[in-house]
Amino acid sequence: MNLPNALTVGRIVVTPLIAVLPFSSSWGLRLAAFVLFTLAAITDYVDGRLARSRKEETDLGRLLDPLADKALLLGTFVPMYLLANDFPFETPWGRVGLPFWIIAVVLGRELFMTVFRQMAARRGVVIAAIGAAKWKTGFQLIWQGSAYFWFWAATLAVARQWNNDAWHDFALFNGTVGTIMMTAAVVLTIYSLVLYLRSFGSVFAASPSK
Repeated sequence: MNLPNALTVGRIVVTPLIAVLPFSSSWGLRLAAFVLFTLAAITDYVDGRLARSRKEETDLGRLLDPLADKALLLGTFVPMYLLANDFPFETPWGRVGLPFWIIAVVLGRELFMTVFRQMAARRGVVIAAIGAAKWKTGFQLIWQGSAYFWFWAATLAVARQWNNDAWHDFALFNGTVGTIMMTAAVVLTIYSLVLYLRSFGSVFAASPSK
């Protein structure tokens, strides 16, 4: 197994920990969840770059990379949704949670695009990631990271009894960044889906390749 594939496998292996650790009441374990998520997000970028630069792209890598991406997305959204009431983003506009419709839109789009790509591939068409989808992924990762950072920071603040102006300013900053990134990610989720359908919808007028 080459290095890019090993990084992808590592991302899959740590995803269950990323999903479970935020449910602990320990700020240390929530910090571990944030660190593991950050490492997983970095490898999501690095493994693809390494595979292309070292000419080590493989069928296994093409299979594992989207699996790792979907697993990480689902593994983070579960705690983000279930803990949203306890850890909403603090913003100048009030507290912002995570309504179910946002989860449904993001995960529904990912499921649809997975099926869409597979059906297109059967017709001999490879659908590569477009610019809007890449930006969506970037905003999405920052949003997820902001939520995971908040799980840790808010828990630590309670343990250390932080309640000063500096802490409140930081909470507003983190919450504002997380909310803006969430909004941008959702908008680009829908926009990129429209672009994919506009560009590749005609593929399904053709018969599948034998």
